[in-house]
Amino acid sequence: MADNVIEESGNYPGKDELDWGYEEGVEWGLLFPEANGEYQSPINLNSREARYDPQLLDVGLNPNYVVCRDCEVINDGHTVRIMLKSKSVVTGGPLPSDHEYELSEVRFHWGKENQRGSEHTVNFKAFPMELHLIHWNSTLFNSVEEAMGKKRGILIIALFVQVGKEHLGLKAITDVLQDLQYKGKTKIIPCFNPNTLLPDPLLRDYWVYEGSLTTPPCSENVTWILYRYPLTISQMQIEEFRRLRSHVKGAELPEGNDGMLGDNFRPTQPLSDRVVRAAFQ
Repeated sequence: MADNVIEESGNYPGKDELDWGYEEGVEWGLLFPEANGEYQSPINLNSREARYDPQLLDVGLNPNYVVCRDCEVINDGHTVRIMLKSKSVVTGGPLPSDHEYELSEVRFHWGKENQRGSEHTVNFKAFPMELHLIHWNSTLFNSVEEAMGKKRGILIIALFVQVGKEHLGLKAITDVLQDLQYKGKTKIIPCFNPNTLLPDPLLRDYWVYEGSLTTPPCSENVTWILYRYPLTISQMQIEEFRRLRSHVKGAELPEGNDGMLGDNFRPTQPLSDRVVRAAFQ
């Protein structure tokens, strides 16, 4: 399966087939007007300015994830995506009561070096990697495409990743990355457990705010939940991500482009008048 070529869209389903990248000074807002909105993501989280909201603890945030069989992993030239088919859902916390948000896919953002890579920063500190669990409101909508940009449509749970000991749950992914070296490569893995991407239940303090997708079209109305405590992966595991390429095999690269996939994070955006709430003191 590794040689299947996927469509070159490389982005959220249903977006315009416009080319975009992370090069210095690229203005997404010219191609994607929503990227000029007032409530964009990512942001810098200032831990002292976050507002403790005890109501967030009235109904615990409850991820009910199940193991995904025959899970597809894709290098789309911008990121690595794990496409989930099993019905994993999240309820509770800051989400509207009685609404279920279904997990659609997982995406990764990483730096070419360990001092950068995450999209969000905490007190201006970046982590080497951030992963996003992208959910859609399956109570109100029929698909992730339909939910994009709609009020209460999308939930993204974000986790910071630090370098340390090996992450066993991500081993299923990092072990196959060599088969996904080029853009458009896909691989089916027999089984993947999204529960392994959540911190230990005792370490599930989180921040929440309203923002946008961090890749074009950058639509807003996204609820962000960011876990306070990072996951840990090994240096060898992060190096597997850094070996990936952002182009199809044999492509001619523009001058100055090494073709390596990495530094695929959007700069932080102005907070404007938004409030970041914290489920912990």
